[in-house]
Amino acid sequence: MTDVHALVITGGPPPTGAALLPPADLVVAADRGAEHAALLGLVPDLVVGDLDSVSAKTLASMERAGVRIERHPTDKDQTDLELALTAAADMGATSVTIVATTAGRPDHALANLLTAAADRWAELDIDLLVDSSRAWVVRRRLDLTDSVGSVVSLIAVGGPATGISTTGLWWPMSDGSLEPGVGQGLSNEVSRSPATIEITTGTILVITP
Repeated sequence: MTDVHALVITGGPPPTGAALLPPADLVVAADRGAEHAALLGLVPDLVVGDLDSVSAKTLASMERAGVRIERHPTDKDQTDLELALTAAADMGATSVTIVATTAGRPDHALANLLTAAADRWAELDIDLLVDSSRAWVVRRRLDLTDSVGSVVSLIAVGGPATGISTTGLWWPMSDGSLEPGVGQGLSNEVSRSPATIEITTGTILVITP
C-alpha cells in the first residue's frame, strides 16, 4: 500500500521554533491551525473544526484559494484535532505529522498528546512536532536518528507497555515494562545513533525535547 502522509496543523497559539516540516501529500488544518498553516507557507486541503478561533479574513482567503471548509457545531463531543485526524484518515492518510505547541492552555497541550496516542488511531503512524521538540507514538518499533547526547524520554500512555527493548540509549531496557505516571523512562540519552526502541504490547510516547 502506498504511504500517504498528512500534515495536521493544530489550533491554539502558533508553534514556536518549529522544526523543518516533512513533505506531505495533504494538509489538514484544525480551526485556527489555518492561520498557522498560512504562516508556514502552506495551503491546506481542508480546514475543519467549529471555527470559533480562526478569523473570518483567513477563512475567506482559504475559500478563494479553493480550500474545502468543514464547519462543525461548537457544542460537540470531539476536539478539533480529533476531527482533523478523522478527516485525514478518511482522505487516505496512512501516516500523520501533527504540528502542535505547548504554549497556551496546558489542558489543550496535554489533550493533543493523549489524542495522538489514542487507540483509535492505531492504523496511523503518528509523530508530532511540538514547537522545537519531536515526539513519536510507538506501538511496535522506532528507529531514532538523533545525535549522540540527545535527551529522549519514553512515556507509557493508556496503560502498561511491555516487552520494551532498546539499543543505543545510555540506560538500555531489555524486555522491560513501563506504567503510566512512572518516571522510569524519563531523561534517557542517545549513546549511539541510530538508536532503536521496540515494544511488544501497549503504546509509548517517545519525546526528544
